[in-house]
Amino acid sequence: MTTNKSKIAVIGVGSIGKVVAANLVKGNRAVILASKNLDHAKSLAKELGSLATAMEVPAAIKEADIVVMAVWFSAIKELLVKYATELQGKIIIDPSNPIAPDGNGGFKKIIGEKESAGQIIAGLLPKGAKLAKALGTLGAGSLAEAARRNPEAVLFYATDDNSINGKIEELIKDSGFEPIPVGKIDQSIRIEVFGDLHEYGALGKTVTTAELEEKV
Repeated sequence: MTTNKSKIAVIGVGSIGKVVAANLVKGNRAVILASKNLDHAKSLAKELGSLATAMEVPAAIKEADIVVMAVWFSAIKELLVKYATELQGKIIIDPSNPIAPDGNGGFKKIIGEKESAGQIIAGLLPKGAKLAKALGTLGAGSLAEAARRNPEAVLFYATDDNSINGKIEELIKDSGFEPIPVGKIDQSIRIEVFGDLHEYGALGKTVTTAELEEKV
């Protein structure tokens, strides 16, 4: 039964949003899907089955307890302003990485070298909203392939508000991963692209808790 679990909205049905939603549905969690193109959200909801429903973005945010912003970093900043009223008091999950194509087939960071998307987003939060940096430490491919492995692969998260740790860990576990806290939002840089705990950083791959302990 999923009745006393937090209601989750996934905003954005691109590569990360699709995988996050699919992983949650496999973990028997109901998800509300929203996108600036409602037809895309409806199409994914149909594909995922009865646990997924599609709504317009403001309705999805209002309905949910936890809002996963599965869109580009710049789009999250816009959404926080546009839907500031609807987002009041919500738990916001930021999986974003502040990157853009570098023109050579790779990616470059689009904010300062020592800045993190998590800290920037934290400074823009609507009243009473709580932020967790999570679900972004693996690329979409690994996020799909590594879910529900045995032993479980790790997903890191960071938040300034320990009162939401249980809900974030439940979400990560239901997605098929082992949650590992790295500290407060000021540690976000470690779990974003190029950080020491990111697949596309010093970590270099999906890891289990045992493998992580070997590295430490």
